[in-house]
Amino acid sequence: MRFLECDMLETANVMQKEETVMWAYESVLYQIYPLGFCGAPFENDGVLTHRIEKVTEWIPHFQKLGINAILFNPVFESDTHGYNTRDYRKIDCRLGTNEDFAKVCGALHEAGIRVILDGVFNHVGRGFYGFTDVLANREGSAYKDWFHLNFQGNDGYNDGLWYEGWEGNYDLVKLNLQNPAVTDYLLECVHSWISDYDIDGLRLDVAYCLDPAFIRLLRQKTSEWKKDFYLTGEMIGGDYKQIMGDDLCHSATNYECYKGLYSSFNSMNMFEIVHSLLRQFGPEEWTLYKGRHLLSFVDNHDVSRIASILSNPVHLPLIYTMMFGMPGIPCIYYGSEWGTKADKSEGDQALRPCFDAPQWNELTDHIAALCAARASSRALQYGNFKSLLLTNRQCIFERETEDDRVMVVINADEGSFHADFNARAGRAHDLITGQTVDFGGGIDIPAYTSYILCPF
Repeated sequence: MRFLECDMLETANVMQKEETVMWAYESVLYQIYPLGFCGAPFENDGVLTHRIEKVTEWIPHFQKLGINAILFNPVFESDTHGYNTRDYRKIDCRLGTNEDFAKVCGALHEAGIRVILDGVFNHVGRGFYGFTDVLANREGSAYKDWFHLNFQGNDGYNDGLWYEGWEGNYDLVKLNLQNPAVTDYLLECVHSWISDYDIDGLRLDVAYCLDPAFIRLLRQKTSEWKKDFYLTGEMIGGDYKQIMGDDLCHSATNYECYKGLYSSFNSMNMFEIVHSLLRQFGPEEWTLYKGRHLLSFVDNHDVSRIASILSNPVHLPLIYTMMFGMPGIPCIYYGSEWGTKADKSEGDQALRPCFDAPQWNELTDHIAALCAARASSRALQYGNFKSLLLTNRQCIFERETEDDRVMVVINADEGSFHADFNARAGRAHDLITGQTVDFGGGIDIPAYTSYILCPF
C-alpha cells in the first residue's frame, strides 16, 4: 500500500466535524503497562511466556469499577521496556503470542470494554530489523533512509556511524517520518492491528515529536478503516492544538492540569487548578480548548503515583472527584484505584509493578461511584465549565449542557465550610453518595468532602 500517494490536499476535507459519536468522550479509560502488569523481565530474554492472558482475569474488576476501555502501553516485541520496538507485527514473547493477545482483546470486547494500543512511531529499538540491517550493511542498506544517519560520525555504542536518538537517547532510534516507505510501513502495521485485534484506538507516544502530516494521514486512514477510531497524543507542554484537531488527534494528555491538580491540593491553593481550567475551557470565547476532550489523569506510567505525591492522604478521593468532574476523559492508572504508592525516584520499574490480583477499598468504592456518575451525566461528558465559588481551600464549579447540569464541590480543608452561591435550584442529588443536599440558606460542606451535585 502506498498511503502517501493519496492526495494530501484532500486530507483537510476528509476529516469533517464528526457525525459519529466518539465513544471515548463518554468513557473512562484504564491504563495498563503490560510488561510490568504481567511480571515480565525487564530485558527481553527471548523466552515465550503466556503472561498477557492475565488481563482477562481482571475483567470482573474492570466491570465492577465501571471501565469502558483499556489503554495498553507497548505490547509488541522490544529490546527492554516496550518503547524500543523490534517488531510491530509480533506480540512481545515475554507476554505471549499474537493469538494470546487476540483472545484477550476478544474477551475485553465481549465484556463491552474497548482496546487502545500505544503507537510508538517516533522511534524504534536498536534491535529493529531495519536498523540491524543498517549496522550490517551501512551505505548499502535498503533501510538507510528510514533513519537520520551520518556515516561519517559515531554514536554512544561506537557503531562507526551517528544516528539521531529520541532526545539524545541512543536506545531509541528516531524514524524518518518524511520517508514514504516508513509511513507506509507504520500504517500497514496499524491496519493489521485493526484487522487482527479489532483495536479501537491509539495513544501516540511522544506525539509532540511526530510530523503533523503523519498524524493527519493516520487520522484519515484509521477513520476510513474504522469509523469511530480514537486517537490521543502524548503532549507534555505547549499548545495541545499542535497535535489535536478535527484532522489530528481527538485529544491530548492534559499535563497542565495534571500538575495543577496535585499542586493545588499540596499547596492548598485551588486557584491554580481552577485558573488552568478557566484558561482551557472557561466561558470566554478566547479559551483554548472549549469543546475539546483532553485526556485527564492524576498519574501514569511515567510519573510518581498520586498516593505518593499528595502530602495529605485524605485528599485522594477529592483529587479523583476533581479529575472526574473537570472537562476531559478520565484515565485511571492500574493499582492507583486502591492507593498504591511509588515514587519516580525509585525508577520506572517501581511505577510499573505486577499485582497478584486487584484490590478493593474505600478509595476504589469512591472511584467506582465516580465512574457511574460520569456514565449517567451528559454534563460530565460534554458540559461547559464555569467557576461558581473559589477560595484557597474550596471550589465549586459547574458543568452544563442544554439538558443537564451538575456542580462539582470540593472542600479540601480540615474544617467544615459554609458556601453561599447561586445554585439556581433548591435541592440537588449527589451522584457520588446518592444523598440529597438542600441549598436553602447556602450549603455546609463537611471537612475533606466532595460532591457532584445534580440539581432538581
